[in-house]
Amino acid sequence: MKHEIAVGVMTAPKIEAVIPGPHSTPEHPTFLLKNVRIGIGFHWDRLEDQEFEGTLEIRDNADGTQTAINRLDVEDYLSSVITSEMSATSSLELLKAHAVISRSWVLRPIISPSKGTDKPDLSYPDRHVVWYERDAHEGFDVCADDHCQRYEGITRRDEHQEAAANVQKAIDATRGQVLMYDGKVCDARFYKSCGGATELFENAWANEHYNYLEAVRDEIGTPLPDLTIEENAQAFIRTSPSAYCNTTDERILSQVLNNYDQETKDFYRWTVQYTAAELSDIIRERSGIDFGEILDLVPIKRGPSARLYEMKIVGSKRTMVIGKELEIRKWLSRSHLYSSAFVVDRNEQGDFILTGAGWGHGVGLCQIGAAVMADKGYTYEQILAHYFPGSELKTI
Repeated sequence: MKHEIAVGVMTAPKIEAVIPGPHSTPEHPTFLLKNVRIGIGFHWDRLEDQEFEGTLEIRDNADGTQTAINRLDVEDYLSSVITSEMSATSSLELLKAHAVISRSWVLRPIISPSKGTDKPDLSYPDRHVVWYERDAHEGFDVCADDHCQRYEGITRRDEHQEAAANVQKAIDATRGQVLMYDGKVCDARFYKSCGGATELFENAWANEHYNYLEAVRDEIGTPLPDLTIEENAQAFIRTSPSAYCNTTDERILSQVLNNYDQETKDFYRWTVQYTAAELSDIIRERSGIDFGEILDLVPIKRGPSARLYEMKIVGSKRTMVIGKELEIRKWLSRSHLYSSAFVVDRNEQGDFILTGAGWGHGVGLCQIGAAVMADKGYTYEQILAHYFPGSELKTI
């Protein structure tokens, strides 16, 4: 059975022109869109010209903007996703692993729809806990940006003929393969770097527990300390413990990080420093709430990767508990913090110093860790078994 998917591609703000792509032929037509916005709201936010295959629908929006909707077969979509999320020059086992999880993620609502969970009541003046899911979109199945899965058409896939052939080899080798658990397709998530330990699904999204998304130490055979305990989390984040994703090997990193991702150098352990006035301004701008002068940031609840999913902001005018992890990252940065696994210090000048671990939400597959595993000789089946314990690889 073949599945077609509709992908919403964000352009800014209207589509200037649709022209044949540089790789277009009469037998295999492609089209080029100018000024496609990628990394929306993140530190790599920018515009790119991108080439696509499949069909195109242009939709006028009520606010005067336009949305480009690209329709194509799931397997063709995947060949673009795994080279948009990573590099087409990645190792074959890494490409295979990503093909399986990207296929699982996009097919899950079609084949194994979730029962869904009501969003929390946000009427409390001292509490704001939210999360963001794919149901935020209307008119198409998934978006083309980091909110769903990066989909940048064939822009990067076809830059090198040999690399493109390697991508197709990974797609063909895993065609129809998905991760399953208890008879259902897994909600397979991924991100750049776990920072040493992976996170539970329910601490980033809906209050649902999935056994195949248990927290794991990102190193086979190494025990995972209880990082929900603040003392342990502090020690873990302030040091640089060994882990698959703790690497500076540019050869391996270039497999996972596209050109704009390679601008990020300190993803495993990182530091951000704000003056009290600067942090107060950022939180007011990002939240729309005037807390007054920020007096303290207090950890409330941490997950097993040391990521905060509830944190208290103490201001001179207002105090509030916020969550989950992405909302914390949004409110404490003009783009997004790399992750919510951080500890807070104050210096003599009263500046806030955030020391953090990892890049992304931490649930499921750690892309940099998986690249290191592949380089060490692990197969894609072993990589998937590590990050999704108890799941089964099935062909549907």
